[in-house]
Order: sequence, then structure tokens, then C-alpha cells
Amino acid sequence: MKRFNVRVYGLLLQGSAVLITDELIGGRQITKFPGGGLEFGESTIDCIKREFIEEMNLEIEVLSHFYTTDFFVPSAFDESQVISIYYVVKPANVVLNDVTIFNHDKQSFKWLPLSTIDSDDFTFPIDKKVAEMLRNKDNL
Repeated sequence: MKRFNVRVYGLLLQGSAVLITDELIGGRQITKFPGGGLEFGESTIDCIKREFIEEMNLEIEVLSHFYTTDFFVPSAFDESQVISIYYVVKPANVVLNDVTIFNHDKQSFKWLPLSTIDSDDFTFPIDKKVAEMLRNKDNL
């Protein structure tokens, strides 16, 4: 039986940059937006809030929906179809500065200027599309 893999990501903007992450997944180095898999029974908003707490110990607020996958994408890891949902988010209780970078064992975070963002900066096809949308977006 084929199944769906729902992923939820946050676009955390700071000035004219967006936060991205380099992560080791299954022995592969991946560059993507922060976020991850939706758990059964969880809302997409609760998922992205949980992911930011798990990955960065950062409470966030969801500002708006940005994009949901509108084309077929097979998973790079199993036999599922990936559907990704992207939200524009902001920190709930802190102000991040330009030099804030979060790091731990298998994952690091960095700011990517929107002026230089390119689809080649990312590993997965849906993130590549979102990068192009960010590059061409006038007001976020």
C-alpha cells in the first residue's frame, strides 16, 4: 500500500535572510528549511511548533501559510509520496540577532540572505521550489 509522508516547515525570516539547516539524515548531508514530519493526530501548526522546540529549543508563532506541495514528489527515503506545508513563522518570546546560529551534534542552522537564495542551496525538490518562490517574493 502506498502512503503519504506529510512534512511541515517553518520559514523564519530575520531582516533579509531566512533560517536554513544542515542536517545529517540516514548518513546523508541534507540542506533544508527547519521542520519535520507530522505525527499522527497532530495539527500542522502544532507540528511546526514542536519541531522548532525540538530542533532549536525555540518557541515560535505561526504568521501565515506560505506554500503546500502542488506536484508529485516521491520520498528520497521510502515508498511514500511527500506533501510539504510551509509556514512563515517568528520567534515567540525572543529577538534573534544576525549572528545567532544554533548547533548540535547532527544539525546546524544558519542565515541565508534572500538576495542570494537559490534552488541549488537545497537538497529536496520541494525546498528548491520554495527557495525560488522566496527569491521572487516581493513582500513577506
